[in-house]
Amino acid sequence: MSPQRRTALVSVVAACVLISLKLATGLATGSLGLISEAVHSGTDLVAALLTLFAVGISGRPADRGHPYGHGKAEHLAALAEAGILALVSLYISYRALAVLVGAAEPRVDPTWYALLVVVAVIVIDASRMLVSLRASRRYGSPALAANAIHFGSDLAGSTAVLAGLLLARAGWREGDAAAALFVAALVLLAATRLMRRNVDVLMDRVPADAERAARAAIARMEPAVQLRRLRMRQAAGRHFADVVIGVSPDAGVGQGHAAADAVEAAVQSALPGSDVVVHVEPASEDAVLRERIHAAALTVPRVREIHNFRVVEVDGGIQVALHLKLPRDLTLETAHAVASEVERAIADAVPEVVSVQTHLEPLSEPAAGWTAVAEEDAERIREIVRERTGSNPREVRFLQTDDGLVAFLTLALDPGVTLAEAHAHASEVEEDVRRTLPELADVSVHTEP
Repeated sequence: MSPQRRTALVSVVAACVLISLKLATGLATGSLGLISEAVHSGTDLVAALLTLFAVGISGRPADRGHPYGHGKAEHLAALAEAGILALVSLYISYRALAVLVGAAEPRVDPTWYALLVVVAVIVIDASRMLVSLRASRRYGSPALAANAIHFGSDLAGSTAVLAGLLLARAGWREGDAAAALFVAALVLLAATRLMRRNVDVLMDRVPADAERAARAAIARMEPAVQLRRLRMRQAAGRHFADVVIGVSPDAGVGQGHAAADAVEAAVQSALPGSDVVVHVEPASEDAVLRERIHAAALTVPRVREIHNFRVVEVDGGIQVALHLKLPRDLTLETAHAVASEVERAIADAVPEVVSVQTHLEPLSEPAAGWTAVAEEDAERIREIVRERTGSNPREVRFLQTDDGLVAFLTLALDPGVTLAEAHAHASEVEEDVRRTLPELADVSVHTEP
């Protein structure tokens, strides 16, 4: 049995004992306060049974029908408890007011054993309140926290009943009814507080403190990310966060995943045990700005390629750094002139850019190569293809490059095979060729019907 269920079960047993004790003494002495407290303890029993049920339900792991778990069962139980408390408070108020306004005669007999029973009840209420309070803090259980508040109101009510019996014993027989009215006010106050708190959770009201903590944790991240949206809710003491962040459009999948992991870790550090889902999007404003810069740079003749964009926002505006690839036979003077022209084109097209830093690179030339004849290697490749496919390759040729000998072969496959099957055949042939002819610099396998 889980600690939460054990705590709830203790509450059930304690409520049964208190109901019997208060009701028997109240009927024997005619004390409205004790009878009202017995009814109040009846709500304790209902609340404890609801809590026992709710903790068992909320403790179940998430499943297909409840991907967020069953934590809200505790809040439903606490809301039901609040409704019962409100009804009981109205009943207690009616009975007490009837005595206080003279519509009913006080029939209390404040005997010594009634006082002894109330003192014993106070001790029990105090112990129950402390046990539930500690358990709710340890396990973050709203249902157990609701019980702690309820038991606290029981303690205050029992103390008021003791005071009322002492006043009745001193001669003011309406003191018992006054204590009962005080109990009703406590019950109604507790019911209102419980209803508001649990309705907020059931309606997915944003937990303000938790949201502030999550935003602060994301804001402290290095490197910084753009927080697009943060949605939060809570259930059974656990926080759920949906986060949307913006990263650079040039960032790779790995970089975006790393940023999402960093955000998840930051939020869970601020809110331990929270469930965090992070969605990564390209930073749209940054993307539009990059497109404008890219388009402006490509208007300059001789610019062949632009890459490694870096856009930084500073107080004075936007600073841009980029790499330009130009024909490799240009002189440095000419290349510098092209770069200056690129900088002017960007400044004219994107006025918010205050600085452009360019890095010049030569375009890569195609690798030199020539046709090679390697008939012995070609025959070994044909044998491999026949073993794998049952027929000869359509073509086998070789190119000699600076890196070594490269083999190109074309496989003829059944037109009905799937692309996945064709790729698997090509991969198997490639692996066999590389294993048989390790001296080859590279192997390229083409498939066709």
